[in-house]
Amino acid sequence: MTNPDTPPRILIVDDDADIRSLLADYLGEQGWHISTAQDGVEMQQVLGSTPIDLIVLDLTLPGSDGLTLCRDLRAHSTIPVIMLTARSAPLDRILGLEMGADDYLCKPFEPRELLVRIRNVLRRSNGTPAGANSFSTLWYFADWTLDETTRQLQNAAGLVVMLSGGEYRLLKVLLERPNRALSRDQLLTLTQGRETDPLDRSIDLHISRLRQKLGDDARAPKLIKTLRNEGYLLAATVKRGE
Repeated sequence: MTNPDTPPRILIVDDDADIRSLLADYLGEQGWHISTAQDGVEMQQVLGSTPIDLIVLDLTLPGSDGLTLCRDLRAHSTIPVIMLTARSAPLDRILGLEMGADDYLCKPFEPRELLVRIRNVLRRSNGTPAGANSFSTLWYFADWTLDETTRQLQNAAGLVVMLSGGEYRLLKVLLERPNRALSRDQLLTLTQGRETDPLDRSIDLHISRLRQKLGDDARAPKLIKTLRNEGYLLAATVKRGE
């Protein structure tokens, strides 16, 4: 998580030198620490030597593309990712979310919009619910434990599962409201702080990925239930502790 007393450290990964320079200058004017990379190799070099709080990742890169890099990153890290894409097709956005991106932005875009999205993602990734006990970092439900500090899931057998930022926020919302029906609109507002779009399927995608990671059969889910014309519900007893 970002230390609130230090400026965010942002990594821009884009093969277009002009875009890297533009964004580095613009975001640097906010007082943030900016690193840049032109491909996946340089991205890994930066991550291996510099603490990073958020990655702005272009979809189309030489070598490994942004989707592959995001998927590989999610296997061991929860660093928030905002995906940049020159393609506006819904499928590309869906693929980005499936690989674990926290948000996406279509080119061309205004740097101001990227700035706002970065701030929103960082706020969500660092935020805790109002009134929450800062010493209570573990959630217990079914045979699982969610650790807020590491954002890891662990089952009774000791299997550890990493969550993307979007998956983590959605699970937290469900854990805070167990056995309560929540519509897609409510879930989108609670997890992303924005109104729903009729074509936005991000909640459904995150639900699908959560079910997969929790071993909840999508054809007959017992833990995260689909309620027709209502939304979703976490059917579990939830406890919280240190």
